[in-house]
Amino acid sequence: MANVAKKVSWSGRDRDEEDEPPAAGEATPLLNGASPGAAGGPPHSRPITHSPFLRLGKLSSVDLNDDVRELETEATNQFPSEIPHNEKLLLLKYESLDYDNCENQLFLEEERRINHTAFRTVEIKRWVICAMIGILTGLVACFIDIVVEKLAGLKFRVVKDNIDKFTEKGGLSFSLLLWAILNSSVVMVGSVIVAFIEPVAAGSGIPQIKCYLNGVKIPHVVRLKTLMIKVCGVILSVVGGLAVGKEGPMIHSGAVIAAGISQGRSTSLKRDFKIFEYFRRDTEKRDFVSAGAAAGVSAAFGAPVGGVLFSLEEGASFWNQFLTWRIFFASMISTFTLNSILSFYHGNPWDLSSPGLINFGRFDSEKLGYTFQEIPIFIVMGVVGGILGAIFNALNYWLTMFRIRYIHRPCLQVIEAMLVAAVTAAVGFVMIYCSSDCQPLQGDSVAYPLQLFCADGEYNSMATAFFNTPEKSVVSLFHNPPGSYNPMTLGMFTLMYFFLACWTYGLTVSAGVFIPSLLIGAAWGRLFGISLAYLTSGAIWADPGKYALMGAAAQLGGIVRMTLSLTVIMMEATGNVTYGFPIMLALMTAKIVGDYFVEGLYDMHIQLQSVPFLHWEAPVTSHSLTAREVMSAPVTCLRRIEKVGTVVDILSDTSSNHNGFPVVESSPDPTQVAGLRGLILRSQLIVLLKHKVFVERANLTLVQRRLKLKDFRDAYPRFPPIQSIHVSQDERECMMDLTEFMNPSPYTVPQEASLPRVFKLFRALGLRHLVVVDNHNEVVGLVTRKDLARYRLGKEGLEELSLAQT
Repeated sequence: MANVAKKVSWSGRDRDEEDEPPAAGEATPLLNGASPGAAGGPPHSRPITHSPFLRLGKLSSVDLNDDVRELETEATNQFPSEIPHNEKLLLLKYESLDYDNCENQLFLEEERRINHTAFRTVEIKRWVICAMIGILTGLVACFIDIVVEKLAGLKFRVVKDNIDKFTEKGGLSFSLLLWAILNSSVVMVGSVIVAFIEPVAAGSGIPQIKCYLNGVKIPHVVRLKTLMIKVCGVILSVVGGLAVGKEGPMIHSGAVIAAGISQGRSTSLKRDFKIFEYFRRDTEKRDFVSAGAAAGVSAAFGAPVGGVLFSLEEGASFWNQFLTWRIFFASMISTFTLNSILSFYHGNPWDLSSPGLINFGRFDSEKLGYTFQEIPIFIVMGVVGGILGAIFNALNYWLTMFRIRYIHRPCLQVIEAMLVAAVTAAVGFVMIYCSSDCQPLQGDSVAYPLQLFCADGEYNSMATAFFNTPEKSVVSLFHNPPGSYNPMTLGMFTLMYFFLACWTYGLTVSAGVFIPSLLIGAAWGRLFGISLAYLTSGAIWADPGKYALMGAAAQLGGIVRMTLSLTVIMMEATGNVTYGFPIMLALMTAKIVGDYFVEGLYDMHIQLQSVPFLHWEAPVTSHSLTAREVMSAPVTCLRRIEKVGTVVDILSDTSSNHNGFPVVESSPDPTQVAGLRGLILRSQLIVLLKHKVFVERANLTLVQRRLKLKDFRDAYPRFPPIQSIHVSQDERECMMDLTEFMNPSPYTVPQEASLPRVFKLFRALGLRHLVVVDNHNEVVGLVTRKDLARYRLGKEGLEELSLAQT
């Protein structure tokens, strides 16, 4: 998620209409959401004023429509040389998803009409969708694996033949040039399609899916075009020799597949199959995306249980018991599909021996068991993994900040990716050239053995680490017999690959960090095992392969900070439960040590992208804040029977581009309290205007057309912008009765409620808007995601983030 928006314009919140616009090229100061003149103080409400529409004023969340934003973005071709950015910032461009079902009259009428048989049919459809998610995710994983194997094999054979040829004749510099050019060319294509076609496909996609499941709408994150670019991009990244893996992006790919199948249509292809219409809402789509993420992990590692736990621990912010079994079913189907096709592809159609994209191979626990005395050693390895993971994350943090500020143009991003590919090839070639670690060649254990300056019948050991796909290198470090690697070789490889992987993560390419992390950990873990064997005079328990496994787990845990799911993934990928306890110890220790210094890699990139992500709990020192102090106030309200022209004006007003409007009682008496009657969303109002659901002023009971829920589902998820809806002058004088369409029972809190209580209600129920009322049920403010996310526990206590519009 290291990619940022290419064109950024800064503006503040609550600029008065009399204010002059900022001078050209001048950035408007970032405001923290306070009322004008509050200068950082808590926002306070103002009394309701009765105007043509009830306007309590200040925007609660600024969210421009995607299509309008894209047009404005394309119209601007000026790139600033530097984007001012800091980590203490939240971007207002991120909308929230509607995870709270709107229980209006239409919804309740439909639910009451559905009988028990119809509910069972809906449940069967859910299982069918989960099966389809598993099958398609497995097929995508097969496609990636087979294409990578073919293209990488072709590249390595060409380079190997060239090196063998010039080793005898002299002029190995041509081999270096060939390797660097091949890598750069392939990576250039992969970077161009990401940077210029779909930037959200960059990286592993795990931070974006975490945000989506948390309730944040990341533009384009689950579109078909994103999936196509993701699959092609990850193939080209791995074939291009970058320090990346193809396993992480499978999680994003599975999520996109799930989002598409569950809707029964493709908005990109403009095809509607008229199936699964019941699931066209954010709540249902979220559950299927959780299943898709789990199926992606399952296909990547052959770990269905680990996939479920990953979705629970790292992905989903909302979970229920019924979801667990369906997600496990999708994960099992995904693994079985991949296993069946790859086994058939490798010529073993009845031997299901390829459960995942990477198979760590079986560890013989009879020969390589562990003793009680080794437990402190595993804990020490966890400490090392935590420290190295913290260093990795800290370096990547500063590198990402540099990229956000200076490398924000697509052409610069492509050039950087090509540079990293060329440097990776050059480093690998130089290290192979300088290495004198020659090992005897035994059978076909090495896929592409480079002899270089070794004697006949020997190969260069450094080449098995660099001159191979990262997955094959991990397995060789786990299972090659003792003595296969020189300690100097492992030390130099660990050092160089650590910095290459750190530099690579965050490039504008589709790539994951799982396998590079495992490879770094396996290298220093094997070195650790060699050292132990040397100190204990070759004791049988000090097998380097076992310590390579522990090092890999500790390093990955130190970078991404996963515990439960990663323990099970490692156990399932190795097919050995014996090492479950030491893996768990190493992971827990790595997480504790790493968290002491910096955040995990995914959380760090979410923070750098200024996404309003809500964690499980409110900041621990926030009890002194109340709803009155954190809410957005004043708020734009609508009357229950509102004039069409007023609604159009509110929706067209870009300075107060709300997405939710409290509905208050329509009363001709200005002295009467306008009590809260419900809440209606911008998307619902747009559908009402599009279908012209108006009532004439003379006869308020005459409704021109009765809408059904299908009309709202057909418009989901890309509701048209208000600019595309034409309302005539006569229609502007008509009235809209919102009673049937508003949610008559929105969640409310009193203005004296504490921030932790407000946070818990908002977060646990997946709300988008939480109305703040006084003792007379009068609206005094609105709590949105940004209002809660801007309070964070920093090094010096509770801090309030700035808000910016981009």
